[in-house]
Amino acid sequence: MTAKKKLKTSAMIASIAAEGQPTTAAPFGHALVETAASNDKIVGMSADLAKYTDLHIFGNEYPDRFYQMGMAEQLLMSAGAGMAREGFIPFVTTYSVFASRRAYDFIAMAIAEEKLNVKIVCALPGLTTGYGPSHQATEDVAIFRGMPNLTIIDPCDAIDIQQSVQAMVDYDGPVYMRLLRGKVPNVLDRFDDYRFEIGKAKRLIEGGDALIISSGLMTMRAVEAADELKEKDVAVTVVHCPTIKPLDEETILAEVRRHTGKPVFVAENHSVVGGLGESIASLLMRNGVQAKFQQIGLPDEFLDAGALPTLHDRYGISTQEVVKKVNSPID
Repeated sequence: MTAKKKLKTSAMIASIAAEGQPTTAAPFGHALVETAASNDKIVGMSADLAKYTDLHIFGNEYPDRFYQMGMAEQLLMSAGAGMAREGFIPFVTTYSVFASRRAYDFIAMAIAEEKLNVKIVCALPGLTTGYGPSHQATEDVAIFRGMPNLTIIDPCDAIDIQQSVQAMVDYDGPVYMRLLRGKVPNVLDRFDDYRFEIGKAKRLIEGGDALIISSGLMTMRAVEAADELKEKDVAVTVVHCPTIKPLDEETILAEVRRHTGKPVFVAENHSVVGGLGESIASLLMRNGVQAKFQQIGLPDEFLDAGALPTLHDRYGISTQEVVKKVNSPID
């Protein structure tokens, strides 16, 4: 009997980039260093995870503006609030699960209620790690959407992340960003007129057969799926929605109305409960807009541990799974 092959750790934390796909290393860390060069109010703070949120790059460049708070997310958020009260712009980093599950009350009471200028940047959103429910933040958007005053950003690639850093600095108020770390794919560089703006959704691809509204890494999947479907003579519109709260209601309503009678999909790297899909469904219902609506997202359950490519197929967020869903009729 052949011994069962042990899963390699690298397969559980692998980059979401496909083999040979162009990437940028640590776009958040490098963009923060570049932005901080002309703004001495920016400080970096982490809960013993700087290396795993790419904040170590900032810490190495500006050691006198970097604060290691130890393994205590509640303390991290409270200290970030204190920094903001003193006029600084703190970028606090940890994993999404720790910010949303462990430090929620501290974010709500110390930061959001006071509308303090704290930027909460968190790695491992959704299914971007194979380490199981302890690390997979599949419900973070659902948790934070109900918090007043908190802006939620879900960038799709390295370009989005780089541009969002300056946008967050320019924006006065608390922000939660779902961070793609390490070697992050370059997706939006093919769209010359794209520019990240807080609160704005952008049409990337035009097609008349179906509409996909997506955020985060699922915009990469949507773009890849649209390219494959084009070869099957199926033309898909892709609208990237990097800001989940506040939602760009005007753009989304206009796009759905343009596709009246056509399938409308919302794709997100998050549980189908409480995220972008339900936010858009609520928007359509409140405005009396009927649509052949379907969600592409993670199931309402705790997910398995394992290799990321396998998990993305299993839970329906790989490119091929998106192609299958969009190419199938909706009842």
